[in-house]
Amino acid sequence: MTTTDLPPSLLATLPGSAYTDPAVFALEQAKIFEADWFCAVRSADLAGPGSFETVQVGKESVLVSRGRDGKLNAFLNVCRHRGARLCTSESGTVKRAFQCPYHAWTYGLDGKLIAAPNLTGMPDVDRTEFGLTKVHLREWLGYAWVCLADEPPPFDGSVVAAVTERLGGAEAIEAYGVDGLALGKRIEYDVKANWKQIIENFMECYHCATIHPELTEVLPEFADGYAAQYYVGHGAEFGGDVRGFTIDGSEGVDRLPGVTEDQDRKYYAITIRPQVFVNLVPDHVILHRMFPLAPDRTLVRCDWLYLPGVVESGRDLSRSVELFHRVNLQDFEACERCQLAMDSRSYVNGGVLVPSEHHIGEFHDWVRGRLGL
Repeated sequence: MTTTDLPPSLLATLPGSAYTDPAVFALEQAKIFEADWFCAVRSADLAGPGSFETVQVGKESVLVSRGRDGKLNAFLNVCRHRGARLCTSESGTVKRAFQCPYHAWTYGLDGKLIAAPNLTGMPDVDRTEFGLTKVHLREWLGYAWVCLADEPPPFDGSVVAAVTERLGGAEAIEAYGVDGLALGKRIEYDVKANWKQIIENFMECYHCATIHPELTEVLPEFADGYAAQYYVGHGAEFGGDVRGFTIDGSEGVDRLPGVTEDQDRKYYAITIRPQVFVNLVPDHVILHRMFPLAPDRTLVRCDWLYLPGVVESGRDLSRSVELFHRVNLQDFEACERCQLAMDSRSYVNGGVLVPSEHHIGEFHDWVRGRLGL
């Protein structure tokens, strides 16, 4: 059966090669990850001048650091002399400058070339022009978002728009005060699956009754197969006897003060293309950042965010963290199970989407459009 022969209830997916072909992944690196805004670093992780993180964005290593003026900067992690990797550590702190370990070219926290062997004998070398290559950076929701494009897409028209389109307005997410929350827990997952598998899984709940028994106890409507993201502005309601978004439905921690009565006892999920998930519940926020490393490998960093006072008090967050940690493990196992079959002759033309998954078809159209396929 071809895709044109499908009954109206079914839509065709991407072909299996879209999840395994290195050429497709290279196109995605160039035309999606290196062209769009990419959520790189939690701002608070870079506490003082000289603190830095390196992150993989498409094919590039990006260095994000805090300058002496307190502002964040982003650069390509490449020495301008002979192309050596400037920082090989994932994170750290330098006192005053970044120095290349190869020939000691040295750059200030603002990226300017400040020293190099025999540099004084080369008065024609412009220290700004031969400084580190800058990358566009914006801070939002307490995170640094970078864009490698020469002319980045409008931040409000892409990143912020994804949130407002899902929630029905910008004020809805402002109520959670995400940029003022503190990190209560971070867990990293090395997922042996293509990044699109993870996004598609997050967007639908057709699988929820099968693999998420704890989640459907807290959010009973998910057992019906329709994800909250299927509807604009919709939040999935807690079960009648559920007191909090916890592994056993017990009481959570302090409610976020800006959360409205209409948002209370509800869960909202948002996908910000190409690599962020935001999960909103009354007492905390869960934010996933995906770092696609290969056609069949994706690093996912998941942050659980709470009121600063809750984190500082040492409150027990384990029941809160455990619910979505378990959901993550269940989801990623399912994604890895699918990835195993992407090269099968049975999946050469792809699979199908049932009605509760039809909105994933729009994501596939977006991917095709970005890649020019």
